[in-house]
Amino acid sequence: MVVVAGERAAEVISGLDGLHNVRAITRGERTPAEMTDVVTRASATYVLHDADPLGEVGEAWTGFFDGTTPVGGVEVAVEAALGALRADRLVLPDYYVVLDPDGLTPTWRHWWLGVLAGAAPTRVVPSPASAGAVAETLRGLSAGRWWPADLEAWLRGLPRQVPDRVGLPGATA
Repeated sequence: MVVVAGERAAEVISGLDGLHNVRAITRGERTPAEMTDVVTRASATYVLHDADPLGEVGEAWTGFFDGTTPVGGVEVAVEAALGALRADRLVLPDYYVVLDPDGLTPTWRHWWLGVLAGAAPTRVVPSPASAGAVAETLRGLSAGRWWPADLEAWLRGLPRQVPDRVGLPGATA
């Protein structure tokens, strides 16, 4: 399962439908639980979609450090995500393909390429925002460390992961 993340994710995913061994699904009006059901039932080598199971956590984390989310917002988003993961309403992807990370705001870039990539380095892959580039990225995906074994501790520790310091020794706030 591959989450394609970025402003043009739905467009890029639509351009990949029909490739051999690829099932491309866009979220549209589906709830996260409905999307999880559709994605987990799909059968293909690569199931691509744009429904990020950690999307609300990422929005809360970036909003907290950008000063647009109230204090406690990250913790609320983390607990909601943990509850949904425990209940199998959300499933972490095998990979994130992040479209055009150079065009992201600094805090979002730190979320994708610092926080998430720090937790599972080979599972977060940057790509230009085109169907051809993402198809090429899929060919180069490699196995690597899975998400942290203690997912609860990792997610609950996110408020202490500071942009510009994520991944550095002693980098927690």
